[in-house]
Amino acid sequence: MDSGPVGEEGPIEPWQVTAALDGDGACIAEARHLAADFLTRLQLEHGTPVSPRAMDLTQLVVSELVTNARRYAPGPVLLELRVTGVVVEVVVWDSDPVLPVARAADAGRVGQHGLEIVMAVAQGFEAQREPVGKRITARLALLDDPNGAVVGRLPV
Repeated sequence: MDSGPVGEEGPIEPWQVTAALDGDGACIAEARHLAADFLTRLQLEHGTPVSPRAMDLTQLVVSELVTNARRYAPGPVLLELRVTGVVVEVVVWDSDPVLPVARAADAGRVGQHGLEIVMAVAQGFEAQREPVGKRITARLALLDDPNGAVVGRLPV
């Protein structure tokens, strides 16, 4: 795990961890645990505050993105978590070059809501093709403001 110095606004340099997941059924739980451990270490070792909401949402986003990678792409999955300032980025690479598209809302549809969930809770979302496969990035605020709104996102 790489780490940088901490300032008043959080880590000054990006702080990150990267893990290659083998793509089997256990990799989703492994990825969630990695995310929780990463944010816990960020708090304990660097004094960077992470709200309980950010902890939960980061694990949810990791779970959804790794699940999609496992379901739609053969082979391994690369997970990277990095913190810059007060934002955690969840980056997932897989071998399938087809970019994901959120489906139209359908209350009767069972399943296949993962991308919709990620896009609803993330402050930023990006999907890009790579020379091999694709890279999906979701950005989440580490803190909530005192009024309960998520930092970086306007209240609804």
